[in-house]
Amino acid sequence: MVTSGMPSAGFSYLFNPAPPTITIMCGIAGQFCLDGKEPDTTLLSIMSERLSHRGPDGEGVYVSGPVALAHRRLAIIDLSEEGLQPMTSEDGTLWLIFNGEIYNLVELREELREKGHCFHSASDTEVILHAYEEWGHECLNRFNGMWAFALWDEKRQELFCARDRFGIKPFYYTRTSDSFLFASEIKALLAHPETGTRPDDATLGTYLAWGVLDHSERTMFDGILQLRPAHAMVVTKEGVQKPFRYWNVTINRVISSPAPDEEVAGKLRTLLHDATSIHLRSDVAVGTCLSGGIDSSALTAIINGLIREDAPAAVGARQKTFSVVFSEKRFDESRYIDEIVAMTGVDAHRTEPSPGNLWDDIDRLVYMQDEPFGSLSIYAQYCVMRLAREQVKVVLDGQGADELMAGYLAYQGSYIGGLLRSLHILTGLREIAGSVRHHSRFFRSAVEQLFVRKGRRGLLNITAPPVNRYRGQLDEVLYRELTSTNLPALLHYEDRNSMAFSIESRVPYLDVRFVEYVASLPLGQKIRCGITKIALRNAIRGIIPESIRCRRDKMGFVTPEEVWMKEELRPFVLELLSSEKFHARPYWDADAVIHNYLSFLEGRSAYSPEVWRIVCAELWLRKFFDLPATACSTT
Repeated sequence: MVTSGMPSAGFSYLFNPAPPTITIMCGIAGQFCLDGKEPDTTLLSIMSERLSHRGPDGEGVYVSGPVALAHRRLAIIDLSEEGLQPMTSEDGTLWLIFNGEIYNLVELREELREKGHCFHSASDTEVILHAYEEWGHECLNRFNGMWAFALWDEKRQELFCARDRFGIKPFYYTRTSDSFLFASEIKALLAHPETGTRPDDATLGTYLAWGVLDHSERTMFDGILQLRPAHAMVVTKEGVQKPFRYWNVTINRVISSPAPDEEVAGKLRTLLHDATSIHLRSDVAVGTCLSGGIDSSALTAIINGLIREDAPAAVGARQKTFSVVFSEKRFDESRYIDEIVAMTGVDAHRTEPSPGNLWDDIDRLVYMQDEPFGSLSIYAQYCVMRLAREQVKVVLDGQGADELMAGYLAYQGSYIGGLLRSLHILTGLREIAGSVRHHSRFFRSAVEQLFVRKGRRGLLNITAPPVNRYRGQLDEVLYRELTSTNLPALLHYEDRNSMAFSIESRVPYLDVRFVEYVASLPLGQKIRCGITKIALRNAIRGIIPESIRCRRDKMGFVTPEEVWMKEELRPFVLELLSSEKFHARPYWDADAVIHNYLSFLEGRSAYSPEVWRIVCAELWLRKFFDLPATACSTT
């Protein structure tokens, strides 16, 4: 039996060519009547309909005793009926609804066949059923992939719910007076009249003050919780049992190791190559989100190599890429995108978001995200997914590499502080010199922003405990970023943006084998002499152009947020801040907010993300709490 955090035999499949498999991305929802009564099928139908964008290719329902399960289907590999859900076991005692991909299903199927299990489809859904029969709850440690599922065990009369290690796929739940309800998105749970009727002030306050969300089990809707990444839970007629963690990761805090850079780079390159390869398994078109940064450029180049080596049908003769560009040169990465396009010959597609279109899209964007979001970069990603919808049904993205490889420049402060506190003085001085040499402008700006942001937190009437993302040594910071303070929110945004256009988004950097190897590396393989992502940069030497591999700035799918908020969005923001609704909120001093915004417009104060967060919170409150439930829609 595999122990938590250790890859099983099912993970040993480097470059193992696997046949196409039946996989379905979707939305899931369900009800467990704790009072023993029959489920409300009308409620379940409404919940399912609110998830229709996640699964426009079909739906399925299973009702038995106190349990009802609903599934919305987005067919990615096969449109046949073999993969339909809810899916049952051979004896009809297990019923499963599943959202995700189990990438090592081929190896698991063979292992289970050797143990006597018979399969009737090529589906990873069926693999989960047989894995549960064989290993029970421990089956979770056998999977490499992304998932959120609910499995009804008729014999035990229990509902087993689980979410993948990093929270790539969502799972929300709530307890009403008589039921346990769950769904892929919060909006489906709002179909019940007792659910999410008011904001969770503490969680909203943390977002407004510190820009953090998805950092705990609580959401911004009172009483609606999320199953945390790497957690599972059991529900029986006795009630909802406490969620338990089934996997964890330890970030190595050693500064350096005797392993040479070439050895580390070679292993990292092999793992990334294979992770990318298995993430291409599909019978529908697969594309790549290309920002022009190191992470997405590496994926694009690796996929192009795989086209020459293995000719995956899902990619075709030419890979399709999707990018954001801006006429505002400070935010435009066209130069780097052009280099990758020229090197690979990909079929490149680009979009330029505009503030005018943003205001047309904002109602649907807020609705799709379920909760307010921290910056307008979310809109750039939304536009990329809308562009991709015209060409593909699956995209690969570079999410997760920054949290694993210490890619954000702010991590350098944590690294230097940890080095000095642990008396690694010479290494600390080397890192200070490197940071000053390469990033002095960033750190000057960061210091200025600390004071600006502190002042804007004073505009709030709602208090929230401090959230210092960069507190502690670098290994502690990276663990927190990976599990709570940053990556879960980014995955939230990506899931909602992609599923808003019925697209499946895959993240190869979060392959569990890649993650566990990177976590085991010494910190000096992540930051060295002020340069981030050392091991990754070494691993992709010769794969992408040097101008991109050696980039020291960090952008991603950004927008000219400050410019937009000062210019084109100005009339919309002023109207919103001047409204009676805004002034009636208990969360901020409305007069002080508008005075502060005018100060920014007049050039007397710098911009900071708190401005957008307040605006977005107001839009969210209007969408989900000021309107009747029937008015909340995707249109």
